[in-house]
Amino acid sequence: MGDPHGWLARRNPTVKLALLFGCSVVTLFLLDPVTLAALYALGAAAVLATTDLGVRRLLAAQVPFVAFGAGLVLVNAFSRPGTLLAPGLPLRVTVEGVTVGVALALRTLVIGVLSTGFVVSTTPQRLLTSLVQQARLSARAAYAVLAGYRLLHLLPQHWQTIRDAHAVRAPLDRRGRPALGPRVFVRSAFTLLVVSIRAGERIALALESRGLGTGPRTTWRPVALDRQDAWCVLAVVAAVALVLAVGVLA
Repeated sequence: MGDPHGWLARRNPTVKLALLFGCSVVTLFLLDPVTLAALYALGAAAVLATTDLGVRRLLAAQVPFVAFGAGLVLVNAFSRPGTLLAPGLPLRVTVEGVTVGVALALRTLVIGVLSTGFVVSTTPQRLLTSLVQQARLSARAAYAVLAGYRLLHLLPQHWQTIRDAHAVRAPLDRRGRPALGPRVFVRSAFTLLVVSIRAGERIALALESRGLGTGPRTTWRPVALDRQDAWCVLAVVAAVALVLAVGVLA
């Protein structure tokens, strides 16, 4: 995967993270489904307009949040006391439960679509560099997190290599395929653990040999903080305030 493109990808990651956190906190105080639906529609439109995600990929990214939101609706509809929605139904469903469940589900979708926009427009390198520059995060912590992220990114490749090695040495079954049973799976998992520990050791030694945390450090590709980031903050704050004001008036 290459670097993300779009207007949002050029914005400062620390600013985007702060806006995501602020919007998430605002939704915690909202239980009006209409206001939350408006925020979700506005967030989805903003993500599509400022990133190269596309409608299909955005919908695919929303599947986990939709599934979690559906669970919230069902749990609240069946468990929350209140006025019965349809007394003739075999299950007890309340109006208050459906309302609160839909609001919680929409709250999940709002946070989900904003988080999707943040993830697809921000690389880990730019995020940690920005946190070191603008948020004054310790360089030792930032580079340790970046090294851990790189190690996690390589785990699937290591796992496939280990499984292929076991498949070469495994006996064949009746269909001529390698017989990889539970015992081989456990051995593969143990091998992956050993490989990860050794890789972590090498990364730690490499960071220490380069004097990580011993003094001030320069940045190869600094992340700028400019007027466009200020306009981004103003636009998000104004949009959220407008939706909340319309929701209160309505």
